[in-house]
Amino acid sequence: MRAAAVVLAVGIVFAGWGAPAASAEPTTVAPPEVADADGVAFTDNPSIVDPHPMPVESWSRVSNGRAVAVHFTTGTPACNGVHATTQETADAVTVALSGGSLPQSAGRICIMLAVTGTLEVPLKSPLGDRQVLSVA
Repeated sequence: MRAAAVVLAVGIVFAGWGAPAASAEPTTVAPPEVADADGVAFTDNPSIVDPHPMPVESWSRVSNGRAVAVHFTTGTPACNGVHATTQETADAVTVALSGGSLPQSAGRICIMLAVTGTLEVPLKSPLGDRQVLSVA
């Protein structure tokens, strides 16, 4: 019984005390700006199924300045979709990108092929000299 109590105490120490506290704020990274990236054009789809966070690998300026094009790796657009949300401040535009399955692809067989995707993300204000960040 005493050995079981020691094992339990050691397990609690290793499981909880040494672990960092969860942060309420998501971390962000600054993906590189590229002049233009070839990729399959995706359309924003807030209806994706089983959304999961995806990193923005790079970004490009859009000619009118009222959007940024974000570049990422995902599956084919026949079965996969993306959705982006933004948070804009005077200094930065933070993009949270999610990927998931298209609702109409449920129950279908989809090929596992990675593609470079591009999504134009509209902005409330022109980008100007603001930094573009990605939620990591």
